[in-house]
Amino acid sequence: MSSGADKTERATPKRREDARRRGQVAKSQDLNGALVLLAGLLALSLLGPHVVGIMESTLRDGLASISRPQELMSAAGLGELFSATARAVLLGLAPIAAVCVVAGVVANVGQSGIKPATQALTPDPRRLNPINGARNIFGTRMFFEGAKSLAKVGVVGAIVALALIPRLTELSATVGASPAALSAQLISMVFALAQRAALAYLVIAAIDYGYQRWRHEKSLRMSMEELREELKSHSLPAEVKGAQRRRQLQQARARMMAAVPHADVVVVNPTHFAVALKYDGSKPAPECVAKGQDLIALQIRRLAEQAGVPVIEDRPLARSLHASIEVGQLVPEELFQAVAQVLAYVYRVARRRSA
Repeated sequence: MSSGADKTERATPKRREDARRRGQVAKSQDLNGALVLLAGLLALSLLGPHVVGIMESTLRDGLASISRPQELMSAAGLGELFSATARAVLLGLAPIAAVCVVAGVVANVGQSGIKPATQALTPDPRRLNPINGARNIFGTRMFFEGAKSLAKVGVVGAIVALALIPRLTELSATVGASPAALSAQLISMVFALAQRAALAYLVIAAIDYGYQRWRHEKSLRMSMEELREELKSHSLPAEVKGAQRRRQLQQARARMMAAVPHADVVVVNPTHFAVALKYDGSKPAPECVAKGQDLIALQIRRLAEQAGVPVIEDRPLARSLHASIEVGQLVPEELFQAVAQVLAYVYRVARRRSA
């Protein structure tokens, strides 16, 4: 296995495509958040008067309905009030939410592309390994993420403080101002602070995206040996590749047939399917050492009979085993009871013969 110091070559297109299929792409979550925040602020600045108008109209209608308590306290009156309020909130906030959703989708597609990584959705038992999980949590990435979070909070907080402190005198001058003037000035100030914070966050996100791309490129680098092996596999003619696959298949079948005499039982159906099982107590369940259909099943059965391995005819179990496990895999949990009954019968017969 090549060490990290040996991987000095740039990744080939095939390696990049394989990594993309596994879901390994250069992606920054901070960039998504910054773009969504900027899109939300833009939508608020454009649609803010529309939202305020809808809320003002709804509030006015609600206060007007309070003046008619007899109508309001009825079931129809309360239902109409709640439905009108919910409709106003939905009409006011739906456009802004839609803009944020579109910005999030565009940010994700812009970083990782449109092609979905289906292989990343496949369950992987290695992800449940607590050692790997602890390494990911307490590794060097944790220190970088912690430093990045502190930098984000510090930079954004400093920019907001520098923008807010000089305007404190303006706030003191609003004492005695009308509610409309006070709200307009506060909204303007909050928007200015939010825009500066969002721009600072965007700069941090751009730096993080550059780091993620560098880290991704570094993880894809290849050693000279890996590069030679990949080029060799791609330069072979199709006939040679087919011959190699056939030879590998023949070797695997020969190893499988060699394991049949060492099996504990062969479950057949009776000629269409055959599955050879072995259980030595070192594993939590019996292991499939050979399986086959039609001609291969007949060959497995013939080798088992020659070696004295018990051959048990159980059509449903043979079909289930052949469909659910591969050679080298353990019997699934839903077939434990049926396989245990077969093995118990084989062991009883063997004890009787030995007695």
